[in-house]
Amino acid sequence: MTALDRPPTLATVPLAYDRIGSGPPLVLVHGLGGERHVWEPLLAPLGEHHTLVIPDLPGFGASPQLPAYEPATAAALAASVARLLDELGIVEADVVGNSLGGWVSLELALLGRARTVTALCPAGFWTRPLGPRRDGARRLAQATRRFLPLLTRSGRVRQAALAGTVAHPERVPPRSAARMISSYASAPGFLAADAAMRASRFARIADLDVPVTLAWGERDRLLSPPRALPDGVVSLSLPDCGHLPMWDDPRLVARVVLDAVGRDVTAHAT
Repeated sequence: MTALDRPPTLATVPLAYDRIGSGPPLVLVHGLGGERHVWEPLLAPLGEHHTLVIPDLPGFGASPQLPAYEPATAAALAASVARLLDELGIVEADVVGNSLGGWVSLELALLGRARTVTALCPAGFWTRPLGPRRDGARRLAQATRRFLPLLTRSGRVRQAALAGTVAHPERVPPRSAARMISSYASAPGFLAADAAMRASRFARIADLDVPVTLAWGERDRLLSPPRALPDGVVSLSLPDCGHLPMWDDPRLVARVVLDAVGRDVTAHAT
């Protein structure tokens, strides 16, 4: 193979991350506009059984953006997570992702870095690329960011701000709500990742040779399950959960993850 025949190498950046718990490695990948702290409700139940590796994706949280010449595709984001695994000496891990992070998790499987994948309300399963986003909500979040610690003390504000992603905003503590909204408003990598995500779709589910579980929030306002999936891919419904199901029902989501990691998922299949 000549240099011209080789596939292009995706650029990567060093990622900020947390590493907690003990046991086999389990990687948690947040979604668009999020950061690693969105996994807060699952840290205790999952950390009892696994060493959790929880990165901020490029351009989110405390991680730098990808170079300007590198489109922030799910594959490119996955390449940076793979580099982090290299740095930690982890060849293969169970991977859990939410929304865009679910798509990134599937890309990690294509790279041969995932032992199993559990994708919570994963992006990328639309039938065709999406149009541009109307970004009024993010502009409002940016305008009110400095007042969020005060505003989110109000249950009504949390309901209005989070109802699009969480079925039960009242279950999100004010401090966590403020952080979620601030992360969404301030992420420098948001626009690039959003544009790359909406311009494509994940069409290689049939190419995966590891156990895959797709779990969909019954009350998700943003995404819905595809009409058809390959044999062997488990698809679950998460009752009374929205797009961020770990906040709506962390016990249920932790059980689904642990079952999927243990390859015992049939009891929850729908």
